[in-house]
Amino acid sequence: MSRRKKLINHTDIPQYQIEAIARCIMPDILAFYESEEGQREFAEWKERREGSKREARTE
Repeated sequence: MSRRKKLINHTDIPQYQIEAIARCIMPDILAFYESEEGQREFAEWKERREGSKREARTE
């Protein structure tokens, strides 16, 4: 039996409105990350993130 993850919403926006917005923009987000530009930007982000992790370890 699986448990549903408890949602955390500390805003005045009702949860159903947040979910409706997410359903609207999710296809665009997925399309961006599947594109060449999105793949390139994600790879750059990962490199910056790894670099900052390495710097934190050396300090």
